Amino acid sequence: MTPTLRAVLIGEFLGTLLLVLLGDGVVASVELLGKAGGWIVITTGWALAVTLGVYASGRLSGGHLNPAVTLALVATRDVPARRIAAYWSAQLAGAFVGACILYAVYASAFGDFERKNHITRGLLLASNGKVWQLSGPAAGGAGIFATYPAYPGLAGNLLSEFLGTAVLLFLVRAVTDRRNAAPGANLEPVLIGCIVWAIGLSLGGLTGYAINPARDLGPRVASFFLGWGGSVFLADNHYFWVPTVAPLAGGVFGALLYDWVVRPNLPPAPEPSPPGRLSP
Repeated sequence: MTPTLRAVLIGEFLGTLLLVLLGDGVVASVELLGKAGGWIVITTGWALAVTLGVYASGRLSGGHLNPAVTLALVATRDVPARRIAAYWSAQLAGAFVGACILYAVYASAFGDFERKNHITRGLLLASNGKVWQLSGPAAGGAGIFATYPAYPGLAGNLLSEFLGTAVLLFLVRAVTDRRNAAPGANLEPVLIGCIVWAIGLSLGGLTGYAINPARDLGPRVASFFLGWGGSVFLADNHYFWVPTVAPLAGGVFGALLYDWVVRPNLPPAPEPSPPGRLSP
């Protein structure tokens, strides 16, 4: 059944808020406080954040928490197109509020981090005389909120975000498809978290694997108001649009690829394969 508009707004707002609060929170712990573990801890923290966010919102709204997921499900006709504005607005609002709450918790740590690293919040410096970047580690602290690329090449960064989100939606379709020996619904959030974990470990290093426009844009807007200003949109040759546009395109591609290549070769809908049995 299609969830009510109220359920969609509540579920997507709260789920995305938790996603950003917990996901960006682990980045803050590693970058600002120097907690051990580095990339392994960050990717694990994001995987758990996704898992718990989906658990919190799954029965209310479907647990999208990601405009790329919503757009892909609209493209596959699993979600009515008229609902896309409700999903996207709730997701962006939740991400923005989650980032603001995180900043309130870590405000002292941000200040200490800037003093230790001699960072002027929002200062852009030219790298090799060509690319303007936020000064200091973790993009001068703004990298706690949004993603910034390891390398300036536009084509490579677009491909990274497109491919990461395509893999995400392809595999999400696989683990939620009842005809594809899918797990029970209560295990789907765990496997979705594992998918995000795998993407982060293998494909996430180049761009920080936003693979979610709300997760990147909402906190980026929050960092604009929290003192980093317009630099968060100017840095790295106006990189901000890449983790917004590329995931939307990649998500649709990944979902449709699954529907075109895998679903036609599965058993008929009245006879789904139970877990552990191969289709004929």
